[in-house]
Amino acid sequence: MKTLPIICVSGSLLPMLSGCSEKVEQKNEPINVIYILCDDLGYGDLGCYGQTLISTPHLDQMAAEGMLFRQHYAGCTVSAPSRASLMTGFHTGHTQIRGNREVEPEGQMPMDAGTYTLGKLFKSQEYATGIFGKWGLGYPGSSSDPNAMGFDEFYGYNCQRQAHTYYPEHVWRNRERVVFEENENLGRKIYSHDLIHQEALNFIRTHKEEPFFAMLTYTLPHAEINLPHDSIYKLYEGQFEETVFDQPGGYYRSEKPRASFAAMVARLDMYVGEIMQELKAQGLDKNTMVFFTSDNGPHEEGGADPVFFRSSGPLKGIKRDLYEGGIRIPMIAWAPGKIKSGTETDHISAFWDMMPTFADLLGTPLPGATDGISFLPTLLSTNNQQEHPYLYWEFHEQGGRQALRQGKWKLIRQGIHSDQGMWHELYDLETDIHEDHNLADLEPGKVRELIRIMDAARTESEMFNFGR
Repeated sequence: MKTLPIICVSGSLLPMLSGCSEKVEQKNEPINVIYILCDDLGYGDLGCYGQTLISTPHLDQMAAEGMLFRQHYAGCTVSAPSRASLMTGFHTGHTQIRGNREVEPEGQMPMDAGTYTLGKLFKSQEYATGIFGKWGLGYPGSSSDPNAMGFDEFYGYNCQRQAHTYYPEHVWRNRERVVFEENENLGRKIYSHDLIHQEALNFIRTHKEEPFFAMLTYTLPHAEINLPHDSIYKLYEGQFEETVFDQPGGYYRSEKPRASFAAMVARLDMYVGEIMQELKAQGLDKNTMVFFTSDNGPHEEGGADPVFFRSSGPLKGIKRDLYEGGIRIPMIAWAPGKIKSGTETDHISAFWDMMPTFADLLGTPLPGATDGISFLPTLLSTNNQQEHPYLYWEFHEQGGRQALRQGKWKLIRQGIHSDQGMWHELYDLETDIHEDHNLADLEPGKVRELIRIMDAARTESEMFNFGR
């Protein structure tokens, strides 16, 4: 795919492009970027996306003051490949990491040392860079731990499996192991995410006089369904009839999982509110662009109940599905004076678009190819937005799946490794957003057309292959 030309925007964003707009006061200062990535939050889990049982006032206000995306997609339907897509600007047909692969005793399969990442992009423009929360893209000391991938500061979980507990025995500060003796033997005394959140706030304060890029990769509301029983939890305790479910994956099980899940989303909302408050306190709110999104659709582990909360909103499916509910995610962008308040967009975008969008924002070309397309024109409400010819995903668990979206059409290939044999499903998302009516038999020509695109969309991977 050709690299897009840099788009002329206001000098308040890029000093080298000053004079492009007569309406915005020119300032020779780069813009800070905060990218908040939560974990397993569904399309319908926020008030601004239709949630009625959980209060999310700060995120709703962020949407009211910024732009809400109706058709934004994760890189994949589970964590590691989704984050690899985000970090590198490639979809899962081209990423190195196309599935969750564990490395003992701690961590996940690493990316190659030379991989170009969002961290390296911002470092190339002399930004301070930090990531706070979950990494999941390389074991400690590997070729792709956070410090090796362009981040000056890291605090949190290297291993996504260990991030399944909010009361860990240790986290990492850069390459130093930080041990919590109080949490050994399930002590459950130190709640990790309050510490992670404070580290993120400290990063903003410390770097307020220089441009910074901060990724806040909170694990909330991923299982385990567990958090302090403080005032946030007590708001929801007793509100819902609690139903006992199985515990897939061996997660800790809360006695009141519905109340706990609601409180986890509310706590996430509180963190976002405190980030916004800190930006205003430091005088950074007029020169910072904030994004909020999720790494895939909602989960049902550890007692989570996406049906009860309608976590997928109007969509079908959850985490691990390639139906819309597994990959279409909430996304809010906020930048007063740059992004128009109270706007919504139906522009079709995905995680792999963040790399070219940020390069466009910084006014620098990328050193190589990308599957993404900058959506900076959409953020700035200009009329020169390029569209994707298609979006592509692949998933290597549960029999193997692929999906492709082209305009209104969505093709899903199911059961690639199934004993029952492979089959295709075709949906018209304009008339069937819930993907209830499989049109594959009625539109054989369209199926053949999209199969050709799907088969050409990926390169072979020794580690992640479909064996066909």
